[in-house]
Amino acid sequence: METLSTLTYREHIEALKDDLDFEEQGDAIYLDHPDDEARLLWAFHRPSGSHPHQVGDRNTEVAIMAFNHSRLGALDRFSRLNPQVIENPDLRCHIRNRSRMLFRALVDNDFSELLQVLRLFPVFMDQACDQMVHGRIWNEHYASPLRASQFLELAEDHITDALCEGVVRRLKPLRGYSFDEAKALLSELVPQVQKLHQVIKAHYSVEFETWLSREKLHPLQTIVLTKQIHQLKGNYE
Repeated sequence: METLSTLTYREHIEALKDDLDFEEQGDAIYLDHPDDEARLLWAFHRPSGSHPHQVGDRNTEVAIMAFNHSRLGALDRFSRLNPQVIENPDLRCHIRNRSRMLFRALVDNDFSELLQVLRLFPVFMDQACDQMVHGRIWNEHYASPLRASQFLELAEDHITDALCEGVVRRLKPLRGYSFDEAKALLSELVPQVQKLHQVIKAHYSVEFETWLSREKLHPLQTIVLTKQIHQLKGNYE
């Protein structure tokens, strides 16, 4: 039988592909292989995506390949990535396309993981903002008002009208809310008013006033909600 001494790494990996334990064999041989080229090829050819261990490979080329072919979630992937890739703008360029896809998913969710990633790796804020502005909304996992406020605080140096509009688009619309649902949301927002970004407070103030103008509520219900809306605005008359 031929050995690695008579086969190139690529040929050897191809020869293993038909084995039922292909990935297990490959991991045993290539994950900690002393040759960078061997680890690089395995990061590309590993059938279930690169191994999490490879994302932090000591060789930045291997780490980049592994990052781009990994199936890890965004937070885990960025956290494992060789720090040299994150710190070097020339190296970051090589993960930009994959990072863009990751941030597209992060901004289309509830912002919890987005905030974790940006607090750990603020250098990616530009990509987060780009996806906030240009990314389409695919899911119905809306951001909470508090998390949206926290994002705007983190993105303070990147604030534009377009960015604010992108954040607001990812808040759950009030359309179709009942009186009880509207009252419950206001009751959640008012105690948080000091923690809410001005953009978020302004958005909800307008949204609630518009909603209130459309609904045919009992006068007492209108009074209750109007008082809470004033509190949300910061008017405590």
